[in-house]
Amino acid sequence: MGDENQNDKVPLVEETKVKVLFETEASLGPDAKADYPPAGTNSIYSAILSRNEAVKDAKRLKTFLELRDKYVNKKVVFEDPLFPANDSSLFYSKKPSMKFEWKRPSEICENPQFIVDGANRTDICQGELGDCWLLAAIACLTLNEKLLYRVIPPDQSFTENYAGIFHFQFWRYGEWIDVIVDDRIPTCNNQLVFTKSFRSNEFWSALLEKAYAKLHGSYEALKGGNTLEAMEDFTGGVTEFFELSEAPKELFKIMRKALERGSLMEKFSIPLVYFALKCDCVCQVFSASEMESRTEQGLVRGHAYSIIGLQECDEVSKDTRIRLIRLRNPWGWVLWKGPWSANSNEWSTISIADKENLKKQTVETSEFWMSFDEFKKNFTKLEMCNLTPDTLQGDERHSWTVSVNEGRWVRGSSAGGCRNFPETFWTNPQYRLQLYEEDDDPEDEKVACTVVVALMQKGRRMQRHQGARFLTIGFSIYEVMRGKNQHLQKDFFLYTASKAKCKTYINLREVTERFRLPPGEYVIIPTTFEAHQEGEFILRVFSEKRNRARANKEIEHDGIQGEKKKKPKRKLLEPEEETEEEKQFRAIYQQIAGEDMQICANELKTIMKNVLAKHSEIKTEGFSLETCRSMIALMDTDGTGKLNLQEFKHLWRKIKEWQVIFKRYGKDKSCSISSFEMRNAVNDAGFHLNKQLYDIIAMRYADEHLNIDFDSYICCFVRLEGMFRAFNAFDKDGDGIIKLNVLEVSHNVLICVLNLRKSKSWGAWIAQRVKY
Repeated sequence: MGDENQNDKVPLVEETKVKVLFETEASLGPDAKADYPPAGTNSIYSAILSRNEAVKDAKRLKTFLELRDKYVNKKVVFEDPLFPANDSSLFYSKKPSMKFEWKRPSEICENPQFIVDGANRTDICQGELGDCWLLAAIACLTLNEKLLYRVIPPDQSFTENYAGIFHFQFWRYGEWIDVIVDDRIPTCNNQLVFTKSFRSNEFWSALLEKAYAKLHGSYEALKGGNTLEAMEDFTGGVTEFFELSEAPKELFKIMRKALERGSLMEKFSIPLVYFALKCDCVCQVFSASEMESRTEQGLVRGHAYSIIGLQECDEVSKDTRIRLIRLRNPWGWVLWKGPWSANSNEWSTISIADKENLKKQTVETSEFWMSFDEFKKNFTKLEMCNLTPDTLQGDERHSWTVSVNEGRWVRGSSAGGCRNFPETFWTNPQYRLQLYEEDDDPEDEKVACTVVVALMQKGRRMQRHQGARFLTIGFSIYEVMRGKNQHLQKDFFLYTASKAKCKTYINLREVTERFRLPPGEYVIIPTTFEAHQEGEFILRVFSEKRNRARANKEIEHDGIQGEKKKKPKRKLLEPEEETEEEKQFRAIYQQIAGEDMQICANELKTIMKNVLAKHSEIKTEGFSLETCRSMIALMDTDGTGKLNLQEFKHLWRKIKEWQVIFKRYGKDKSCSISSFEMRNAVNDAGFHLNKQLYDIIAMRYADEHLNIDFDSYICCFVRLEGMFRAFNAFDKDGDGIIKLNVLEVSHNVLICVLNLRKSKSWGAWIAQRVKY
C-alpha cells in the first residue's frame, strides 16, 4: 500500500499490455467501411457543453403520451424536429448514392402494423446499412419478452391513438432514456432502404433502428460496431469475456451465479454470425474446421446456441458429480449427437430421479443437454452480460450491487495516460472502492469479494462526424489505507504496485474485468493508454455483496467546491520592516508613480518588468497588461483602480511566495511549469479545488505544449486569491455557504466575464456554472 519513506527506493516498473483493433474488429463491423473522416482531437469544450443536450431535448419534447394525445386531438401527425426527414439524419461523410424518399408506413403499404404475431428474429432483415451488429442484438431481444418490451413499449400501433409518433427506451450511460421518433422512414422506389421485416406491413424493427440512429446522431453512425455494445444499450448490463482455453477454474460457478441473477451469456468464436438469447443466457459455438457446415457431432459452425441452465448430478456407483449444461438451438431443432444426446449411454450413469428431472426441464424440441467438459471443448469464447438491478425490476432473482461514476480526461489536467507515463499517471481521475463483506460461498476457502469493473467511454459513436474514434482505455486498482480519502500523489504510484488491473488496454467502447479481492479499501484509476487524450467515461463497479460499496466519488484534495487554507489572521496592510530588495524597488516605484504616489496597470507593468529583470533565475519578459489589471483588482483596497506603495509591497510579497512554489515545480530552468504539476502548486499555495476547477485552469492557462509560463501562473494565482477573498467576504457565518441577490450575482458574473473575455474556455466556464 505504499511506504511514506521513499528514500533509497527504486521506482517500480509495471508491464502494460495494449491491443489496438483495426476498424473491422473494434469500432466497425465486418460489413462496414472506414469512410468517415480521420480521427481528430476530441474537444473537451464540446464534451462539457454536450452535457446539456439531454436537458434541451427534455425541454423541447414532452413525454410520449403527452405528445401523442396532443397530436391525436389536433388530428395532425407528428414530425420530429430533432431528427428531421432529410439527409442530415442519414449520412454525414458524403451524399447518399441513391435518392431517398421519407415515407410513413401508410404510404408504403396497406394495413401497416407495428408488431404482427409477436416480435421474433424473422422480423429483422438487414438493409443497405452496415449495422448487422445492431440487428444481431435486436434478434437477441426477441427471445426474451421481458427485455424486449422494456426497449419496445407495447402501447403503440398504427390504428388506436395513431399520430405518427413512436417511442423506444435505451440505457444510456447510467440511466434509461425515452427516445421519441416520428414514423417517416427512408425509402427508395417505395421499398425500405434499411432494416425491414420479412412481412411487408410490419414496422417495429425499422422504427427501432431509426430511434437508435437518432440516439447516435444519424444512420451512418451505426455503420459497424460490436453486438454487445448494443446489448448493453438494450439492457443496461455489463459484458464479460472469457476465453475457454484460458477460462478460470470456477467458470461453472460463475455461470451458475450469472443464471441466478438473470445474466445473458453468449459463447462464440469469430466471425460472429448470430446472437441469440433465451432464458437470460446466450451462447454461440464454432469448431476448428471451416470447410464443413457441421461438426461430426452435429453442431452447426458459425451458429449461435442459447444457454438454458446448469445442473449437477450424482453419478451412480461413483462418488463423483457430473456437471451438465442445457442448450437451445434457436433454429428450433436438435442436431447434437455427442455425449448426453437424446439416446446416448450417458443417461444410464445417473439416477432415475435425476434423469426424469433433467428430461422434465427440456420442454422444447430445440433443447438438449451436454456435459460441461464437452461444452468447453466445442466452444471457444464466452460472452456474458450481467444485468443490473434496474433491468430486473420486480424479479426475485439475486442481482448485483452496482455503483456508477461519471468522469472525463482533460488534456493537461487529468489525461495522464497509463502507468507508462509515471510523471502524469497520478493526475488521472481516482475512485474509491470499499469492500468490507466477503462473498457467501461455503465452497470457497479464500476470503474474498467478487467485483466486476467496467470502464466505458462516452459519446464516441455520436462524435464520429467530428472524426472521433474509440480511445484505447484500461484501468488499474491500488490498495490503500482505510480512511485516507485524499488524491494519491505521484510518489505513491512510483513505489507501489497495483493490486489488480485490466489484462489489456484496448480500443473498444468498454473494458471489463472480473476480480476477487480481499476485503479492504481500494482506488480505481481509469486511464487512456496514451497521455493527453481527452474524453468522457462512465465507471461501473458490480459487486456480489453490498460491501458498503458506495457510489465512488472522485477523490479530491479535501474540499469539494474549493477552499483556502486558513492562516493566522493579520491586518491586510500591517506595516512590516522593509527588506533591502523592497528599498530598491521603492526607488523604482517613486520614479514611475506620479505625484499621487499611485500606479495604474500600465505603470505596474513597467515596474514589474524592471524588478523581474533583477531576478535572472526566472526567465520572463514581465507580466502582461491583463495580469497587471488582475493584480490591481486584487490589491486595490480603496477602490481607486490604482495601487499605492503599501498595496504594491503586499502584492510583491505574494508574488515572492508564489515564485518559490513555481521554482519548486518549474521545468526548463524555471521557464514554465507543467499543467499537470499545477494542481500541486495550487495546493501548496493553500488553495484546495475540485477536479472541475483544475480542468478549467489547464484549459485556460496552458499553452499548446501543456506548459504554463510565469505570467500565466501568477495571473491564475491572483484570480484564485481574488475569488476566495470575495467568497469569504460574502460568507458572513463562516459555514462555507453564501447567499447572493440578483445585483450581487450580476456584479460577480460581470467581473468573471471581464476576466475571461479573452479566455478560450469561456464556453467551458459557462457550462460549468450551468451544471454546478
